[in-house]
Amino acid sequence: MTGGDVAALQRRLVEFAAARDWQPYHTPKNLAAALSVEASELLEIFQWLTPEQAERVMDEPESAHQVADEVADVLAYLLQFCAVLGVDPLVALAAKIDRNEVRFPVRRRGGEGGEGARTGDRHSSE
Repeated sequence: MTGGDVAALQRRLVEFAAARDWQPYHTPKNLAAALSVEASELLEIFQWLTPEQAERVMDEPESAHQVADEVADVLAYLLQFCAVLGVDPLVALAAKIDRNEVRFPVRRRGGEGGEGARTGDRHSSE
């Protein structure tokens, strides 16, 4: 399977949990905590790497596999979290990008108040 669309993967995750009677445990709080843990496990792969080593992490089969597994875990918990709360993750992301385009207008490099002049301009997910 190449991945499929987000809604199909979300349904598959919901069905997987339902078949195992995991719904009582899939509360927003528990899923948010699990998402945080999995994101931390992704970070752990990069914890002591130099920036150069981090850029090459996908060159090694073992570390590439670890990264892909942790990305899958993070996405799985995020999709399950969204399913429980009725959030469409693609709609939420599109809306956030729209807000950020207004909040962080494009600036010319090298000019007055150049790109990244304000500390908040470096983080698109704020």
